[in-house]
Amino acid sequence: MEKLYLYIQIHQLNDQGFSKSAIARKLGVCRNTVYTYLRMSLDEANEWIATLDTRRKKLDPYHKLVLSWLKEHPDMTASQVEDWLKEKYPNLQISDSAVRNYVREVRDVYHIPRSLNNREYIAVEELPMGLQAQVDWGEFTSKNTDGKSVKLYFIVFVLSHSRYKYVEWLDRPFTIDDAIRCHENAFYYFGGIPEEIVYDQDHLIAVSENAGDIILTDKFAAYKKERGFRLYLCRKSDPESKGKIENVVKYVKLNFAKHRVFPNLEMWNEKCLAWLERKGNKSIHNTTKKRPAEVHALEKQHLRPVSTVFSYENNSDPSITRTVHKDNIIKYKSNRYSLPIGTYKPKAENRVFIEVADDFLIIRTSSKGEILAKHPLCKGKGELIKSRGHAQDYSKGIKAFKETIISQFKDQESATKFIDELSVRYPRHIRDQLQVMQHVINKFSDKFEEALQICCKKQLWSANDLRDLIRHQEHLRTSSSTLPIKLPSTAPSPLNLVETAATRDMDVYLDILGGVANGLDS
Repeated sequence: MEKLYLYIQIHQLNDQGFSKSAIARKLGVCRNTVYTYLRMSLDEANEWIATLDTRRKKLDPYHKLVLSWLKEHPDMTASQVEDWLKEKYPNLQISDSAVRNYVREVRDVYHIPRSLNNREYIAVEELPMGLQAQVDWGEFTSKNTDGKSVKLYFIVFVLSHSRYKYVEWLDRPFTIDDAIRCHENAFYYFGGIPEEIVYDQDHLIAVSENAGDIILTDKFAAYKKERGFRLYLCRKSDPESKGKIENVVKYVKLNFAKHRVFPNLEMWNEKCLAWLERKGNKSIHNTTKKRPAEVHALEKQHLRPVSTVFSYENNSDPSITRTVHKDNIIKYKSNRYSLPIGTYKPKAENRVFIEVADDFLIIRTSSKGEILAKHPLCKGKGELIKSRGHAQDYSKGIKAFKETIISQFKDQESATKFIDELSVRYPRHIRDQLQVMQHVINKFSDKFEEALQICCKKQLWSANDLRDLIRHQEHLRTSSSTLPIKLPSTAPSPLNLVETAATRDMDVYLDILGGVANGLDS
């Protein structure tokens, strides 16, 4: 009957458009099973299922042996049964799944539960209000809007008395600074700080258990001292000692995250907080039979108040860093923001600091350094926010760019002639030449007309010559402002300082030339 029901489920999901892999995951079967059931008609499935009760199984000859092993060792696994059979009968050829199914049937028929050496548990009394919170980390893989897998990381806090929960997510592994920031957020969410917090032996919190003398990481030790709570560290491989938080981790994965599409980190955290308000902290708890939110309203009064200022955060650098990509952009909240050409340098660190102020994204070379770019924040996603000054202006055609440059000159005839010459001499770099001209116009608004006339007169057909000419004139203007040197009254006249060259008679030169001529004749 179970197999017939599975057959119906597989065909229903297939008709609804689910892929074979998705059907296998949903029903907990392998894809080969899905393919097998889809190839069969309903009549064929009924005939096949009817033969299962009478069909002889490959392990039937070993039935008594398998049964004796399971009765003697109830906790024996199917894998171990397979190994013992192949050890006793080396020529036995059988698949893992066949052994698992056979062992399951034997257990069901003879009522042999798989008893394990379970740890003995006893119910513990509820802890007083405000005494304890438990903390743990988790990981979950979700699908984004493009259907790609995204690995997410989260931290969970729960107050042990009320079961009031707080969750925060990241799209990268947690650092100690992240952990401390999330602690602060959780304390504000809870409305106070418990006396004791229980942790697993996470590398962010503790370096070593040290036989009870726990060695904490430097930053977390300083934070613990600042906030003044006690710390309880669980033993290794002992999740049962913090069962409340283990259940919450599973609850977050299965009730909130499972089957949910990941849009971006900000929206994901917003949805999670909304889920806590709607479900996680509002539903009646299975153990306490109370709503965590209602119990928390009372427990909140027993928590130590949270101070408004936390010195660790105030002394730390509030800036966030981003990596500069080779196309001179950074990514922030699913958008791309441009940087000036040349910001990215091969084999360099390529890190910049960002901050958000007044709905603008400010990008700096260091936390308090030079501003590289300032962009308005984009509320959408997948957008490129680009400044015209950061690259060549491809939005305009060359013709429109020329007209824009010419319109800024009074003598537009000379400007047109100059730009036409540039087009002939620099066909591949005409846009670069026009950009140099625009830079000259912007920076030297009172000089470019005169410089253009000089360039046309002297036939200097280059925007670089135009720029250099203006710079030279600017240099001469600043140099001429210096006072001339005044000669003293006793100084000789400049005319008297010129020496007169000695003169000789013409016969002297003729004798010299004659001597040379005679030498040549000989």
